[in-house]
Amino acid sequence: MAGLFVVGLALFLVARKVLVPVGFGELGHFRTGAIADNRAPKLVHAGRAACAECHSDEPDRLKSGAHRGVGCEACHGALGAHAAAETDVKPARPDTGTLCLGCHRQSVSKPAGFPQVDPKEHGDGSGSCGGCHDPHAPAEEPKAPPAEEAKKP
Repeated sequence: MAGLFVVGLALFLVARKVLVPVGFGELGHFRTGAIADNRAPKLVHAGRAACAECHSDEPDRLKSGAHRGVGCEACHGALGAHAAAETDVKPARPDTGTLCLGCHRQSVSKPAGFPQVDPKEHGDGSGSCGGCHDPHAPAEEPKAPPAEEAKKP
């Protein structure tokens, strides 16, 4: 019985040596090298301050709007390379019909005061929220349609 115990203990120690990564448990219940591993990838987000350096009119519009707490990259995507001028490719404009509904689609799980829409009942069916609403300064009342659309019968 003692021999079986020793063999089991030896197997456990060998398995532990093989399976547990180096540095695990030195500073707590995690691998110490994980901190350096998480710092290694290049940052892909620029932050609102970097956006404001070139797009200086937008922060003022966002200050008092309903989206004042939403970061630029929450809607426009990670723009670290664009802000660092590592690429001269202009980022694509987000599809507002899809993007806005990510937060504003009607759902019983959202607070009652949160602006929600049912896409089947709201809008003109074009699927573009930006045609009527200004995403950087959303208001209760939608903006007037562009002049060419107002002329349509």
